[in-house]
Amino acid sequence: MSGSDIIFFEVSLIISTFLCTLVSGFIFTYAIVVMPGLSKLSDKDFIRAFQVTDGIIQNKQPLFMLTWLGSIISILCLILSSIISVGLHESWLVLFISVSYLLGVQGITIFIHLPLNKNIQKLVVDETKIQSFTEQRVYFENRWVTFNFLRTFVAICVSVSLLFIATLQ
Repeated sequence: MSGSDIIFFEVSLIISTFLCTLVSGFIFTYAIVVMPGLSKLSDKDFIRAFQVTDGIIQNKQPLFMLTWLGSIISILCLILSSIISVGLHESWLVLFISVSYLLGVQGITIFIHLPLNKNIQKLVVDETKIQSFTEQRVYFENRWVTFNFLRTFVAICVSVSLLFIATLQ
């Protein structure tokens, strides 16, 4: 294990901890502020408000994209640097935490939230019947909020775990 391997690991750990914690804060804010706030709106206003906020993300807001995609890249670098610096056998904790993040945060986003968001984005608010708003909202909101709480829990656990590993260094 060379000095540069250790530096690569430590830098990967710091960047991963920082970016994953930012992502945690983002989805935590949706869990405790944004979605509860939107839930107070009428069905039509809820859908329109979500379309607008999600539209900013879908338009690839640069700082959001840097943070979100950066967290994925940094976690992959953390896995690689951990295996290089201490070996596969000793990297089990970093691997577990990293895979938890990739599946429990990014996987839920890709397989649950993005399809739900796409369906909401397709609705033409001014042309949709009021009953359809209710049906769309109930399906969307219940599923979205439930899985957001799950990914928020995983993200916070990952951030705390990465901080714990950083304190051991």
